[in-house]
Amino acid sequence: MVVTTKLSLRLGAILLTCALAGCSSKVAETNQYSGFLQNYSDLKPAKTPSGHEVLRWISPDFRVSNYQSVYFAPVVYYPAATPDSRVSAQTLEQIRSYTEQRLKTAVGSRLQLVPQPKPGGLIFKTAITAVSAENKDVRFYEVLPVTAVVAGTMALTGKRSQNALLFIEAEAIDVSTNKPVLKVVRKGYGRSVSNSTTQITESDVKSAIDEMVADVGAFPAN
Repeated sequence: MVVTTKLSLRLGAILLTCALAGCSSKVAETNQYSGFLQNYSDLKPAKTPSGHEVLRWISPDFRVSNYQSVYFAPVVYYPAATPDSRVSAQTLEQIRSYTEQRLKTAVGSRLQLVPQPKPGGLIFKTAITAVSAENKDVRFYEVLPVTAVVAGTMALTGKRSQNALLFIEAEAIDVSTNKPVLKVVRKGYGRSVSNSTTQITESDVKSAIDEMVADVGAFPAN
């Protein structure tokens, strides 16, 4: 009876925690879509060359080798970023600039970069949709700079260590048809921060950006 009671209490605590906070997900959830992409309904779970889990759609006819050039649009925040107590305006720009620099270089290693869209080429558009922190093991979610939602006792105390996160949405558009041929929603994991009040810096999310860039470079051409 004592064992059963302890198991029931433990199970109840786990269920309550999951009900309050939700279980940690390796990919973005539907309520985390920003609206940057026009359509999310065709996204499916997929793994990148590095084994990272993403949500992705690729046109059956898409081949990188079919294109001669790519116009890389400047990386933006979507929705527009607002500095927060945990993410300063300087940090937001550093993250955006680093993402743009590294990703543009990776895309340029696959196709010739051009200053404006050209027939027979692609348009590559990217948005950072959230800089965020997620409690380890249990998902007490806090999204910056848009909103903050705190659930559960550990999150309220601010003592639980967190993973820095970067949410990215991107698409490649065929210039000739003006239709997407590739779409990706990616939840990138940076390094650990000590608690829910620790400021998030560019260094905290650099590894998430670097891993994404490596996957772009390793994406198959055919």
